[in-house]
Amino acid sequence: MTSIMTNNAALAALQTMRSINMDLETTQSRISSGYRVETAKDNSAYWSIATTMRSDNQALSTVQDALGLGAAKVDTAYTGMNSSMEVVSEIKAKLVAAREPGVDKDKINNELTELKSQLVSISESASFSGENWLQNADVGGATDKEIVGSFNRAADGTVSLTKLTVDVTGTILIDKDNATRGILTAGYNGTSPSSTPTGATATDWALIDVSSTTAAAATVISLTATTSDSDIDEMISVVDHIYSLMTDAASNLGAVNKRIEMQESFVGKLMDSIDKGVGRLVDADMNEESTRLKALQTQQQLGVQALSIANSSSQNVMSLFR
Repeated sequence: MTSIMTNNAALAALQTMRSINMDLETTQSRISSGYRVETAKDNSAYWSIATTMRSDNQALSTVQDALGLGAAKVDTAYTGMNSSMEVVSEIKAKLVAAREPGVDKDKINNELTELKSQLVSISESASFSGENWLQNADVGGATDKEIVGSFNRAADGTVSLTKLTVDVTGTILIDKDNATRGILTAGYNGTSPSSTPTGATATDWALIDVSSTTAAAATVISLTATTSDSDIDEMISVVDHIYSLMTDAASNLGAVNKRIEMQESFVGKLMDSIDKGVGRLVDADMNEESTRLKALQTQQQLGVQALSIANSSSQNVMSLFR
């Protein structure tokens, strides 16, 4: 039946055109944005996961910055410790030279004084972002330092931070609150430096004299014309022990620095993995979308022709009345 009131063929063609145009709009949106799931209405489950993981990745990016800051602090402390070790090694060499008969011990002592001043300068300068791991002035001693190492999300959705703890009590060279806690300011027994508690007796030797609330009961290492060979031998023994303690401290700082580097590498790889996982969920396949776009454009052209044919059938009715 042919009707001028209702054109069923045109309505069918129009419905097809609407469907094609909607699919075409969706495909064009995916191509322009690059996302298969751009908003929650596209796929609420995938969108929720992707949004959460992107937020976690942003937190991990901040963790990378924190690790970089921590690495800078460790590098600063290690550089100061390494430079101090060179000075202490020079002090030991000067004391060995003082053991030679006929040397001017007063002149060697002048050199020792300058070298000790350099040690103080290094420990004061080894500061980064307001933190100094080689010098302490806080009552109660230096406390452990924490570096944010990772951002974690548990299976139940709760989040937490992993922190790298650095024990800086063994890296303090000069302690202005309690001299017995500083490697350079503590007292060591000249006969057996490693077996006697620091600052135990007045016969101990300390490399640097510092004004502190609690002083080390020790004699500061220095030379005079009358300094005996036995005293110099004890000084050499103490300085060698101090150098050993500094070597251990530098080794620990190096281990911490290596761990930070490993954690930085892990966090970077973790962020890449999260990006890939999110991409698999929400990214559009551009090859597939471009092929679909071409097909939809062809369908759209055919739909326009079909609608044109359907509309022309009503006009053909006019020929019956001529």
